Amino acid sequence: MIPKNTCWFILSVLFFLCFSINIHLSQGADSVTANQPLSGSQTIASSGNIFELGFFTPGTSSSYYIGIWYKNVTPLTIVWVANRETPISDMNSAEFKILDGNLMLMDESQVSIWSTNVNLTTSNSLVATLGDNGNLVLRDESEPRTSEGFWQSFDNPTDTLLPGSSLAYDKRTRTKKVLTSWKNSEDPAPGLFSFELDPNGSQVIIRWNRTEWYWTSGAWNGLFFSLIPEMRLSNMYNHSYVDKVNESYYTYSLYNPSIKSRYVMDVSGQIKLTSWNTKEWVFYWFQPRQQCDVYAYCGAFGSCNQNSLHFCNCLPGFKQKSKSDWNLKDYSDGCVRKILLNCSNDRKDKFLVNNLVRLPANSERVMVGSAGECESICLSNCSCTAYSYNDNACLAWNRELMDLQQPAEIDGNKRMIYIRLSAYASEFSSTKKSKGRLIGAVVGSVAAVMVLLVIVMIYIRRKHISRTTKEVEGSLAAFWYKDDLQIATKNSSAKLGGDNESGIGVPFCSWESIIAATENFSDVNKLGRGGFGPLYKGMFHGGQEIAVKRLSSCSSQGINEFQNEIVLIAKLQHRNLVRLLGYCMKENEKILLYEYMANKSLDAFIFDKKLCMLLDGKKRFDIILGIARGVLYLHQDSRLRIIHRDLKTSNILLDEEMNPKISDFGLARIVEGKGIEASTNKVIGTYGYMSPEYASDGLFSIKSDVFSFGVVVLEIITGKRNTGFYQSTEDLNLLGYVWRLWSENKALDIVDPILLESCKKSEVIKCINVGLLCVEEDPSNRPTMLNVVFMLSGEIAVLPIPNQPAFVMRKRSSSNQPGLFSNNGLTVSIPQGR
Repeated sequence: MIPKNTCWFILSVLFFLCFSINIHLSQGADSVTANQPLSGSQTIASSGNIFELGFFTPGTSSSYYIGIWYKNVTPLTIVWVANRETPISDMNSAEFKILDGNLMLMDESQVSIWSTNVNLTTSNSLVATLGDNGNLVLRDESEPRTSEGFWQSFDNPTDTLLPGSSLAYDKRTRTKKVLTSWKNSEDPAPGLFSFELDPNGSQVIIRWNRTEWYWTSGAWNGLFFSLIPEMRLSNMYNHSYVDKVNESYYTYSLYNPSIKSRYVMDVSGQIKLTSWNTKEWVFYWFQPRQQCDVYAYCGAFGSCNQNSLHFCNCLPGFKQKSKSDWNLKDYSDGCVRKILLNCSNDRKDKFLVNNLVRLPANSERVMVGSAGECESICLSNCSCTAYSYNDNACLAWNRELMDLQQPAEIDGNKRMIYIRLSAYASEFSSTKKSKGRLIGAVVGSVAAVMVLLVIVMIYIRRKHISRTTKEVEGSLAAFWYKDDLQIATKNSSAKLGGDNESGIGVPFCSWESIIAATENFSDVNKLGRGGFGPLYKGMFHGGQEIAVKRLSSCSSQGINEFQNEIVLIAKLQHRNLVRLLGYCMKENEKILLYEYMANKSLDAFIFDKKLCMLLDGKKRFDIILGIARGVLYLHQDSRLRIIHRDLKTSNILLDEEMNPKISDFGLARIVEGKGIEASTNKVIGTYGYMSPEYASDGLFSIKSDVFSFGVVVLEIITGKRNTGFYQSTEDLNLLGYVWRLWSENKALDIVDPILLESCKKSEVIKCINVGLLCVEEDPSNRPTMLNVVFMLSGEIAVLPIPNQPAFVMRKRSSSNQPGLFSNNGLTVSIPQGR
């Protein structure tokens, strides 16, 4: 038994130690005062413990900065930086304090390297307070905490806009409050991209290098910026644009102040609005949507390919200017020449031809009569770096090339640019020159023979491959010299993520690498089987997990569906669509490689009595909304209008965070122009999800996908398949059963019991209402996916009343006709539409 006095002594010592540690790590207050500066690991926190201020180091950097971050968010999320251009090397000897009427950061030599720079007549009672809104305010201690004070961080933003802060333009002084990106993920110094108000119009814009204007939000229409309709898809935010005589500004707030949200001008050149969901920052919207639409994203002489695993690559003849920056995904320094240009008369530079989607800006136009004349004009000018010739017009560029983008075609027309490269040259003595010519002749002869042998071998090999297969593989030759023809052939040993990629932007992977990744298609790695064939888990070098889809030789889906999926999905980029990482073809083997989805498909959860318990009400609603946004992207927001034609729960994959991703585009079709419908003589799809007009007449449209989506919604809500029977007196499918209970005001009776325990009943009723609207028999009565997203997001307060859906009423029979209902979810075909 420990004596009572001893216990009290131990407790006192522990209390003293804890108090001492706390004093060292945190001041336990929300303010910096003249008598309480910050140094070392000391921090202050806002009164509600939402934000924290102190010294930090970004990433693996050894430099220290004073900044503000979210206190209870991991990883560290910085929202403001004081000394973003002047880091310090030793935080223990530095001080952040109030001195001479200013808030200052003093380095180890007590030299001021950052200051608020305000001129005050008195400075005896100043205090800098950190608020729960993330605003640091320098004020007189006698003033209320809500006052704007003499200086505030909201008036001096870095890369982040918090609720309550604003972008502004002062019309009197012509000054702006702008967001400026970090230089890279480990350097908060001002980067190339800025987000600001347009002083000449009621819109926000993104600039590159503070000069080049390359993205705009569209004009404010009273509710949102016209080119960002996503701003109205949620009742979470209140956006406001104000235009006064002396100033204009944009600001936003949250209806629920407890939600963490922020705008970020990202180092990628994209402006992102995100919110925190207890585990990660979730994108609400971001612009520009395509990474390659960011101006000069890959820097000088860098080429951007949106369909490539690595967006940026240097043009042939160029190399990365800073490999370390590229490793940090900062491509702004671009590429430099491997060999400098030479303008002497005894030898000429050469031109590399490249097919691009987007020609660089800042060209000079010259009227000429031929492409040869255009080339001569550029060649005669030492500062000319490239030229392009089209319709008797010669475009010449006299400086670094910015904003190059692939692949090769836009609007059906090829855009070719000829990029200047130095001819190979070395200085030799006259005797060495003759020896060099001899060696060159021998090497040239050997090279010619080798090229000829390679061509013969390629010809023999390709004789054994079908014409269709050759069309899918395409040509990998993207570049060639105009003077010295170089034939680029596909390297069959290309690894996933390598530089050798097909013309469609999807890497070709070797058969050997796939065998190694799947351990020769071991049953241990088998994930399941679908209409396409078996699906395997694979592991590439470096620990990259992939899903390997292997076309079965007896599959109902053939080479056309295989080719269709590669070409279509390569052009799609959306968070709710699965990513295609590569493909392989070897004789009769056809392989597709996808990003690995840890939780497999949606049907494995909602139709399993145990796994369905992992999907509570909020998660199911998030999945439904995610699927809706993915289909909306296919129908409206992608570069191609695409009808999926096989939307079902087994084609919805779930990642580690249970976010839905639409997969399997083998049956998808592109609708040309502004069309929304088409027809086919070959009806392919899955019973239970197939719209009536498609199943009976072969007519499909975006409304066919809406029907399938409605079935998926009702299956998610009920936990039941649409291919079963749910009444003993009258055998109805799921649609009929839900409709009957809806008509009797008993819709909640069919809801999955697990869902009822955790859901908002009003949200469930809304989902059932939307689902029934989507499965109406008349396609014209079904909503578009845009309206579906509006309804699910609460944008439409009063939902339309659904009509009786398209469902089949049958009497139970001991001998069901084949094909009426399918319980295995496999894709089936009807040779001829009726």
